[in-house]
Amino acid sequence: MEGFVKSEIKDGVGTIIFYHPQSNSMPGYQLRALADEITKLGADDNAKVIIVKSEGEKAFCAGASFDELISIKDIETGTTFFSGFAGVINAIRKAPKFIIVRVQGKAVGGGVGIACSGDYTFGVKEASVKLSELAVGIGPFVVGPAVERKIGKSAFCELTINATEWRSAQWANEKGLYAELFDSTGEMDNAIQSLAQKLAGSNPEAMAMLKKNMWEGCEHWDKLLIERAGMSGKLVLSEFTVNAINKFKTK
Repeated sequence: MEGFVKSEIKDGVGTIIFYHPQSNSMPGYQLRALADEITKLGADDNAKVIIVKSEGEKAFCAGASFDELISIKDIETGTTFFSGFAGVINAIRKAPKFIIVRVQGKAVGGGVGIACSGDYTFGVKEASVKLSELAVGIGPFVVGPAVERKIGKSAFCELTINATEWRSAQWANEKGLYAELFDSTGEMDNAIQSLAQKLAGSNPEAMAMLKKNMWEGCEHWDKLLIERAGMSGKLVLSEFTVNAINKFKTK
């Protein structure tokens, strides 16, 4: 079964859902589709606020697709793939609407980047986080600016260096990744709908101006994140990374 990205708008609330059978890991085509949907709803006057969520219960997003990573054979292809995460982050940053991210399960690598890019991110107690890139010989170069902006340099370094260890949802909540944390998805969904409806009835112009102010200082990310994608695109070709990914795939 292939992954998908779909969206709908109801009562002023735009909802974007993504899914992939491999723990919601993200191949390149799906990253591009997700960025496109965010941009599309950002330009649609019928959507006053946007919710980004994934299907399933166990994983919000497992990051990059290992199947696609292992197939990369040149730096251009690698840069293009990692630019997919850059595209999603920049689409969230530039959308003139507040974006709520719903994290119902574990987030890894690029999934942490998406969660950190949300303007207001909800999580449940099972939604632990991990930046595992260094463990496979790469590094969280593309998502790094978004993660550091959300939780600070010290916490970002902690996640980056200890790349094989999970950090609990409580830890993520304390660091500011999650604005609110819940015991169940039902409680979380009720809170998300309540906030979304309040925002749908708020002044769109005021929210757009606030969004721009909140992301002030990140205007250079269009260039920066592509440069970072090139770093990952180079490292993914290394013998270390190829061997490490193959070991992960055989577990």
